[in-house]
Amino acid sequence: MSFWKQALISLIVLALAFFGWVRFFPGSSEILARWGMDWVPFATVARAPDQPAGQGNGQRQRGAQQGVVAATVTEETINDRLSAIGTGRAKQTVAVTPYAAGRMTEMLVTSGATVKAGDLIAKLDDEAERIAVDRARFALDDATAKQERMQQLRTSNAATSVQVTEAALAVDNARLALRDAELALARRSIPAPISGVVGILPVAAGNYVSTSTEIARIDDRSSILVDFWIPERYAGMVDVGMPLAAASVARPGEVYEGKISALDNRIDDQSRTLQVQALLENPNDRLRAGMSFQVTMEFPGDVYPAVDPLAVQWGSGGAYVWLVKDGKAVRTDVKIIQRNTDTVLVQAAISPGDIVVTEGVHAVRNGAPVTIARTDAPRQTAPAETAATSTSGT
Repeated sequence: MSFWKQALISLIVLALAFFGWVRFFPGSSEILARWGMDWVPFATVARAPDQPAGQGNGQRQRGAQQGVVAATVTEETINDRLSAIGTGRAKQTVAVTPYAAGRMTEMLVTSGATVKAGDLIAKLDDEAERIAVDRARFALDDATAKQERMQQLRTSNAATSVQVTEAALAVDNARLALRDAELALARRSIPAPISGVVGILPVAAGNYVSTSTEIARIDDRSSILVDFWIPERYAGMVDVGMPLAAASVARPGEVYEGKISALDNRIDDQSRTLQVQALLENPNDRLRAGMSFQVTMEFPGDVYPAVDPLAVQWGSGGAYVWLVKDGKAVRTDVKIIQRNTDTVLVQAAISPGDIVVTEGVHAVRNGAPVTIARTDAPRQTAPAETAATSTSGT
């Protein structure tokens, strides 16, 4: 191909590229005006209706300033609500085991029965212990009789003081032996150590049990303790006695009022959470140990300005927004605190009710006048809360 054909094709390609740039590149009219090329028909900026025809290119450019879309700054509160999943347990639980080994002769309670502290729940065979009590009682009677004879003999100097002392010591030893035998007999009967409800009985009459055999489990569920874990940033905000609400996961419509009864003394270094214990009253006996609860607590929270996500821009110095003050654009640096679905919480020198640019930011310059074509209403965002799901120590 000859040189002049190559040159012609190159000129045509450059012309088409120039036309596309002028036609479709935002701000091309401004650049052409600065170059003195506003005579290009499709690049000439339309003159505003109130602009005199004799004004220069720069004035015509300002008169045709592009409108922007703005939004109102709101404020939102975060860290004001905590939701956690906890596990309930009885206020007091005792696994009943016998004091001694032997064959169980009688079970005096049934599963689900309500007992009071001191009520007998089972008995072991006690024939040997009854015999030991009778033997100890006979030995005490014999020692007491010997002591009386020694005291009579002492009055006539027929017995020494040492013999009298030995007789008194024998009476004391016999009395202690009787007490020991009576204690062994009493321990063949097994009382309830606390008041509560008996669970399913794992043994029955006739079984041989040892001192480690669990014969019953009693739960005092007049109150329910709920163990849950909260993030460490809330550790300094909770205290014993603070109110809370707990809803049964199985019955979400039932909400129970309670309070914090205990706090752990350290943060778990693996999960970075703090164990908290709540106390729920259970007057109607509807709650059971092992149930899961959704615990909710409320705090004062932290308040931050909330802007539309489209308003946040990024530059070499970080995030910023275009704030509209007195009809002019002011670049304002912001620090992002939290991103939500419809808003971004920031820390900056802005206040609720201020106007920020959301669309058309390419035409905004710091300190330049801003024409607002539309101001969108503030978006509604659900209250932010922290969920700390836990059912056991993590």
